[in-house]
Amino acid sequence: MPTSKQKRQAAQRHLQRQLERRAELAKKRRQRNIVLAAALSVLVVLGAVFLITTLGGDDEATDPAASPTTSPPVDPTATTEATTAAPGACTFIAGDPAAPNVTDVGLPPTPAETTGTVELSVATNQGDMVFTLDRASAPCAVQSVEYLASQGFYDDSPCHRLVNQDAFGVLQCGDPSGTGTGGPGYAYAQEAPAGETPYAAGVIAMANSGSPNSTSSQFFIMFQDTDLPPEYSVVGTVTSGLEVVETVAAAGNDGSFEPSPGGGAPNLPITIKTMTPVS
Repeated sequence: MPTSKQKRQAAQRHLQRQLERRAELAKKRRQRNIVLAAALSVLVVLGAVFLITTLGGDDEATDPAASPTTSPPVDPTATTEATTAAPGACTFIAGDPAAPNVTDVGLPPTPAETTGTVELSVATNQGDMVFTLDRASAPCAVQSVEYLASQGFYDDSPCHRLVNQDAFGVLQCGDPSGTGTGGPGYAYAQEAPAGETPYAAGVIAMANSGSPNSTSSQFFIMFQDTDLPPEYSVVGTVTSGLEVVETVAAAGNDGSFEPSPGGGAPNLPITIKTMTPVS
Protein backbone atom coordinates (compact mmCIF):
# COMPACT_ATOMS: atom_id res chain seq x y z
CA MET A 1 0.00 0.00 0.00
CA PRO A 2 1.43 3.45 -0.98
CA THR A 3 2.67 5.57 1.84
CA SER A 4 1.45 9.11 2.41
CA LYS A 5 4.65 10.43 0.87
CA GLN A 6 4.17 8.33 -2.24
CA LYS A 7 0.56 9.52 -2.53
CA ARG A 8 1.71 13.16 -2.31
CA GLN A 9 4.37 12.58 -4.97
CA ALA A 10 1.81 10.89 -7.27
CA ALA A 11 -0.60 13.78 -6.75
CA GLN A 12 2.16 16.27 -7.54
CA ARG A 13 3.03 14.40 -10.74
CA HIS A 14 -0.65 14.35 -11.76
CA LEU A 15 -0.97 18.07 -11.07
CA GLN A 16 2.21 18.73 -13.04
CA ARG A 17 0.84 16.80 -16.05
CA GLN A 18 -2.41 18.78 -15.85
CA LEU A 19 -0.50 22.06 -15.78
CA GLU A 20 1.59 20.98 -18.76
CA ARG A 21 -1.52 19.98 -20.72
CA ARG A 22 -3.18 23.27 -19.89
CA ALA A 23 -0.06 25.17 -20.99
CA GLU A 24 0.02 23.20 -24.25
CA LEU A 25 -3.66 23.91 -24.90
CA ALA A 26 -3.15 27.60 -24.17
CA LYS A 27 -0.20 27.64 -26.58
CA LYS A 28 -2.29 26.02 -29.30
CA ARG A 29 -5.10 28.53 -28.72
CA ARG A 30 -2.64 31.40 -29.07
CA GLN A 31 -1.24 29.95 -32.29
CA ARG A 32 -4.74 29.42 -33.64
CA ASN A 33 -5.70 32.99 -32.79
CA ILE A 34 -2.57 34.30 -34.51
CA VAL A 35 -3.40 32.33 -37.66
CA LEU A 36 -7.00 33.54 -37.59
CA ALA A 37 -5.90 37.14 -37.07
CA ALA A 38 -3.45 36.87 -39.96
CA ALA A 39 -6.11 35.38 -42.22
CA LEU A 40 -8.53 38.15 -41.23
CA SER A 41 -5.89 40.77 -42.02
CA VAL A 42 -5.35 39.26 -45.45
CA LEU A 43 -9.09 39.32 -46.09
CA VAL A 44 -9.27 42.96 -45.01
CA VAL A 45 -6.37 43.90 -47.31
CA LEU A 46 -7.87 41.98 -50.21
CA GLY A 47 -11.21 43.65 -49.58
CA ALA A 48 -9.57 47.08 -49.58
CA VAL A 49 -7.68 46.31 -52.79
CA PHE A 50 -10.90 45.13 -54.41
CA LEU A 51 -12.69 48.31 -53.32
CA ILE A 52 -9.90 50.56 -54.60
CA THR A 53 -9.78 48.65 -57.88
CA THR A 54 -13.54 48.86 -58.23
CA LEU A 55 -13.62 52.58 -57.54
CA GLY A 56 -10.54 53.56 -59.49
CA GLY A 57 -9.96 50.89 -62.08
CA ASP A 58 -10.96 50.74 -65.67
CA ASP A 59 -13.86 50.09 -66.06
CA GLU A 60 -12.02 53.00 -64.43
CA ALA A 61 -15.27 50.88 -62.11
CA THR A 62 -17.73 53.26 -60.76
CA ASP A 63 -15.39 56.24 -60.76
CA PRO A 64 -16.18 57.83 -64.14
CA ALA A 65 -12.85 59.60 -64.08
CA ALA A 66 -10.85 56.49 -64.26
CA SER A 67 -11.67 55.46 -67.73
CA PRO A 68 -12.47 58.16 -70.15
CA THR A 69 -12.45 55.80 -73.12
CA THR A 70 -9.89 56.29 -75.81
CA SER A 71 -8.82 54.78 -79.08
CA PRO A 72 -8.15 51.04 -79.52
CA PRO A 73 -4.95 49.82 -77.85
CA VAL A 74 -1.83 50.40 -79.88
CA ASP A 75 1.22 48.20 -80.06
CA PRO A 76 3.83 49.78 -77.75
CA THR A 77 6.58 47.95 -79.64
CA ALA A 78 5.59 49.46 -82.98
CA THR A 79 8.37 52.02 -83.35
CA THR A 80 9.12 51.71 -87.06
CA GLU A 81 6.40 54.22 -87.92
CA ALA A 82 6.47 56.20 -84.67
CA THR A 83 7.43 59.87 -84.84
CA THR A 84 10.44 60.15 -82.57
CA ALA A 85 12.81 63.00 -81.87
CA ALA A 86 15.53 64.00 -79.45
CA PRO A 87 15.22 63.02 -75.77
CA GLY A 88 12.32 64.88 -74.17
CA ALA A 89 10.45 65.25 -77.45
CA CYS A 90 7.22 63.49 -78.41
CA THR A 91 6.87 59.88 -79.48
CA PHE A 92 3.67 59.06 -81.33
CA ILE A 93 3.20 55.30 -81.35
CA ALA A 94 1.41 53.84 -84.35
CA GLY A 95 -1.09 51.03 -83.97
CA ASP A 96 -3.02 48.95 -86.48
CA PRO A 97 -4.66 51.28 -89.03
CA ALA A 98 -7.12 48.50 -89.90
CA ALA A 99 -8.41 48.18 -86.33
CA PRO A 100 -12.12 48.87 -85.77
CA ASN A 101 -13.19 52.53 -85.51
CA VAL A 102 -9.80 53.88 -86.56
CA THR A 103 -9.69 57.00 -88.73
CA ASP A 104 -6.14 56.91 -90.04
CA VAL A 105 -4.69 60.37 -90.72
CA GLY A 106 -1.03 59.50 -90.26
CA LEU A 107 1.20 60.67 -87.43
CA PRO A 108 1.78 64.20 -86.17
CA PRO A 109 5.14 65.79 -86.95
CA THR A 110 7.59 66.58 -84.19
CA PRO A 111 6.50 69.85 -82.55
CA ALA A 112 8.62 72.78 -83.58
CA GLU A 113 7.49 74.78 -80.55
CA THR A 114 6.87 73.82 -76.92
CA THR A 115 5.70 77.25 -75.78
CA GLY A 116 2.96 79.63 -76.85
CA THR A 117 -0.71 79.01 -77.54
CA VAL A 118 -2.82 77.52 -80.31
CA GLU A 119 -6.35 78.76 -80.98
CA LEU A 120 -9.00 76.49 -82.43
CA SER A 121 -12.35 77.62 -83.80
CA VAL A 122 -14.94 74.96 -82.95
CA ALA A 123 -18.35 74.98 -84.63
CA THR A 124 -21.01 72.63 -83.24
CA ASN A 125 -24.69 72.09 -83.93
CA GLN A 126 -25.42 73.68 -80.53
CA GLY A 127 -23.23 76.76 -80.95
CA ASP A 128 -19.66 77.88 -81.46
CA MET A 129 -16.68 77.73 -79.14
CA VAL A 130 -13.04 78.76 -79.08
CA PHE A 131 -10.39 76.49 -77.59
CA THR A 132 -7.09 78.04 -76.52
CA LEU A 133 -4.42 75.38 -76.16
CA ASP A 134 -1.25 75.93 -74.13
CA ARG A 135 1.80 74.14 -75.52
CA ALA A 136 3.75 74.58 -72.29
CA SER A 137 1.25 72.54 -70.26
CA ALA A 138 1.22 69.48 -72.57
CA PRO A 139 3.28 70.03 -75.73
CA CYS A 140 2.74 66.56 -77.20
CA ALA A 141 -1.01 66.58 -76.60
CA VAL A 142 -1.37 70.08 -78.04
CA GLN A 143 0.68 69.06 -81.07
CA SER A 144 -1.59 66.05 -81.60
CA VAL A 145 -4.86 67.99 -81.21
CA GLU A 146 -3.68 70.77 -83.54
CA TYR A 147 -2.56 68.19 -86.11
CA LEU A 148 -5.81 66.25 -85.96
CA ALA A 149 -7.82 69.46 -86.29
CA SER A 150 -5.77 70.50 -89.34
CA GLN A 151 -6.51 67.09 -90.92
CA GLY A 152 -10.26 67.45 -90.42
CA PHE A 153 -10.23 64.47 -88.03
CA TYR A 154 -12.66 66.06 -85.57
CA ASP A 155 -15.12 67.29 -88.20
CA ASP A 156 -18.62 65.81 -87.98
CA SER A 157 -17.78 63.92 -84.77
CA PRO A 158 -20.32 63.59 -81.96
CA CYS A 159 -19.49 64.20 -78.32
CA HIS A 160 -20.46 60.74 -77.15
CA ARG A 161 -20.34 60.92 -73.35
CA LEU A 162 -21.65 63.29 -70.69
CA VAL A 163 -21.15 62.85 -66.94
CA ASN A 164 -23.37 64.81 -64.54
CA GLN A 165 -22.25 64.19 -60.96
CA ASP A 166 -21.36 66.21 -57.90
CA ALA A 167 -17.77 67.41 -58.30
CA PHE A 168 -17.58 65.61 -61.64
CA GLY A 169 -19.00 67.23 -64.74
CA VAL A 170 -17.48 66.54 -68.15
CA LEU A 171 -18.43 66.35 -71.81
CA GLN A 172 -16.24 63.91 -73.73
CA CYS A 173 -15.57 64.28 -77.46
CA GLY A 174 -12.94 63.41 -80.05
CA ASP A 175 -14.06 60.03 -81.42
CA PRO A 176 -15.43 60.31 -84.97
CA SER A 177 -17.07 56.88 -84.62
CA GLY A 178 -19.12 58.11 -81.63
CA THR A 179 -18.56 54.77 -79.89
CA GLY A 180 -15.99 55.85 -77.32
CA THR A 181 -13.51 53.29 -78.71
CA GLY A 182 -12.37 55.12 -81.84
CA GLY A 183 -9.38 57.28 -82.63
CA PRO A 184 -6.60 58.05 -85.11
CA GLY A 185 -4.73 54.77 -84.65
CA TYR A 186 -1.85 56.20 -82.62
CA ALA A 187 -1.22 57.05 -78.98
CA TYR A 188 1.36 58.76 -76.82
CA ALA A 189 2.37 59.34 -73.22
CA GLN A 190 0.32 61.20 -70.65
CA GLU A 191 1.70 64.57 -69.51
CA ALA A 192 0.83 65.09 -65.86
CA PRO A 193 -0.66 68.54 -65.23
CA ALA A 194 0.73 70.97 -62.70
CA GLY A 195 -1.29 72.83 -60.12
CA GLU A 196 -3.52 71.82 -57.23
CA THR A 197 -6.85 72.12 -59.08
CA PRO A 198 -6.05 71.53 -62.75
CA TYR A 199 -9.54 70.37 -63.72
CA ALA A 200 -11.54 73.56 -63.15
CA ALA A 201 -14.61 74.52 -65.15
CA GLY A 202 -13.64 75.31 -68.74
CA VAL A 203 -10.48 73.21 -68.74
CA ILE A 204 -9.89 70.76 -71.62
CA ALA A 205 -8.01 67.55 -70.82
CA MET A 206 -7.12 64.43 -72.78
CA ALA A 207 -8.78 61.09 -72.07
CA ASN A 208 -6.78 57.90 -71.61
CA SER A 209 -7.47 54.27 -70.78
CA GLY A 210 -5.59 54.29 -67.47
CA SER A 211 -2.56 52.57 -69.01
CA PRO A 212 0.75 54.26 -69.86
CA ASN A 213 1.04 55.73 -73.37
CA SER A 214 -2.72 55.60 -73.97
CA THR A 215 -3.52 59.26 -74.66
CA SER A 216 -4.88 59.70 -78.18
CA SER A 217 -7.57 61.90 -79.78
CA GLN A 218 -10.38 61.94 -77.21
CA PHE A 219 -10.71 64.88 -74.87
CA PHE A 220 -13.16 66.07 -72.24
CA ILE A 221 -14.36 69.52 -71.28
CA MET A 222 -15.08 70.35 -67.64
CA PHE A 223 -18.33 72.33 -67.32
CA GLN A 224 -17.83 72.49 -63.54
CA ASP A 225 -14.88 72.09 -61.18
CA THR A 226 -14.11 68.39 -61.32
CA ASP A 227 -12.29 66.18 -58.83
CA LEU A 228 -9.82 63.99 -60.73
CA PRO A 229 -6.36 62.59 -60.04
CA PRO A 230 -3.69 64.50 -62.02
CA GLU A 231 -3.39 61.78 -64.66
CA TYR A 232 -5.03 63.48 -67.66
CA SER A 233 -3.03 65.87 -69.84
CA VAL A 234 -4.40 69.41 -69.66
CA VAL A 235 -4.25 70.99 -73.13
CA GLY A 236 -6.04 74.27 -72.58
CA THR A 237 -9.35 75.97 -71.88
CA VAL A 238 -12.61 76.94 -73.55
CA THR A 239 -12.06 80.69 -73.82
CA SER A 240 -15.37 81.36 -75.56
CA GLY A 241 -18.63 79.44 -75.72
CA LEU A 242 -18.50 77.36 -72.53
CA GLU A 243 -22.24 78.05 -72.22
CA VAL A 244 -22.72 75.66 -75.16
CA VAL A 245 -21.40 72.80 -73.02
CA GLU A 246 -23.33 74.03 -69.98
CA THR A 247 -26.57 73.94 -71.98
CA VAL A 248 -25.87 70.37 -73.11
CA ALA A 249 -24.98 69.40 -69.55
CA ALA A 250 -28.21 70.87 -68.17
CA ALA A 251 -30.22 68.46 -70.34
CA GLY A 252 -28.54 65.47 -68.68
CA ASN A 253 -27.53 62.11 -70.14
CA ASP A 254 -29.20 58.80 -70.88
CA GLY A 255 -27.10 56.75 -68.42
CA SER A 256 -25.89 54.38 -71.13
CA PHE A 257 -22.35 54.30 -69.70
CA GLU A 258 -23.49 53.41 -66.18
CA PRO A 259 -22.29 52.02 -63.90
CA SER A 260 -18.89 52.10 -65.55
CA PRO A 261 -17.24 54.27 -66.68
CA GLY A 262 -20.14 56.57 -65.82
CA GLY A 263 -22.55 58.93 -67.50
CA GLY A 264 -24.09 58.39 -70.91
CA ALA A 265 -24.84 59.96 -74.25
CA PRO A 266 -26.07 63.57 -73.94
CA ASN A 267 -29.84 63.93 -74.02
CA LEU A 268 -29.21 67.05 -76.08
CA PRO A 269 -26.94 65.69 -78.83
CA ILE A 270 -23.91 67.78 -79.72
CA THR A 271 -21.69 67.25 -82.76
CA ILE A 272 -18.48 69.06 -83.67
CA LYS A 273 -19.13 70.21 -87.23
CA THR A 274 -15.64 71.67 -87.72
CA MET A 275 -12.55 72.27 -85.62
CA THR A 276 -10.12 74.61 -87.33
CA PRO A 277 -6.76 76.05 -86.22
CA VAL A 278 -6.87 79.84 -86.30
CA SER A 279 -3.87 81.28 -88.08
